[in-house]
Amino acid sequence: MAVFKTDEIFTERETKRVSQKLQNVSKCIELPMLRNCLLNTRYHCAMAKVLLIDDDRKHSGLMQAYFKRHGINLVCAYDSVEGFKKLTREEPDLLLLDVMLPGKDGFEICREVRKTSNIPIIMLTARGDVIDRVSGLELGADDYIGKPFEPRELVARVQATLRRSELAGATVGELNFEGLTIDTESLSVRVDGSSVDLTSMEYELLLILARRQGRKLSRDDILSELRGIDAAILTRSVDIMVSRLRQKLGDSAKPARFIQTVWGRGYSFVGVPKTDA
Repeated sequence: MAVFKTDEIFTERETKRVSQKLQNVSKCIELPMLRNCLLNTRYHCAMAKVLLIDDDRKHSGLMQAYFKRHGINLVCAYDSVEGFKKLTREEPDLLLLDVMLPGKDGFEICREVRKTSNIPIIMLTARGDVIDRVSGLELGADDYIGKPFEPRELVARVQATLRRSELAGATVGELNFEGLTIDTESLSVRVDGSSVDLTSMEYELLLILARRQGRKLSRDDILSELRGIDAAILTRSVDIMVSRLRQKLGDSAKPARFIQTVWGRGYSFVGVPKTDA
């Protein structure tokens, strides 16, 4: 029996043969593209495990299926208790955190996670107020995305955040300043010999400044390299991140020891390079 008809009649067997040939051609095109994609980023999707804490089970299930299509293993939890258990057990590469949760909300969870972990965090929020988004950044979130969102945009944000976390240590070696050492191989920072825990974004922010020692960088200069932050709160978000970084470096006194505010312009790294390093 004919399956479809054009200028010629194709039998079922012939149709299957044509279909197989088309699949083979498709693979010849897709596999090299996939291979190039994986070679161009060390942190490829097949390696990524993401934990989502969101009480909307139906939505979470749909996201799980969509992420799987992009090679990302999305692990779901539906409240803070389950979320903390899976955070410990699954050891994910990134945390997607819904703000509106029963019991402990996303802000509280973010605050607790940041006490013990520097895992990249992306906040999911239905709130449109800038202050709510700023609050997430103040607590140590790396990025946020407002609901409703396009699934592909969320995947892109996840990939960008993972890539940023990985590339933060792309340059191997140490940057040595008086009282400050940045080890780009172990992704560690020490101030006066003591280890300092930084999030991936705080670490990259410090690298951006330290690698341009003495240069005045505007907020736009900084954000063009950090990426991922919504343009609606550019100025405020940079100020928040710099403030958090200063606190962790113990650089809140004046005159600044490491990061100096350039009024009307932005910031400048004023750490003194070690001559004997």
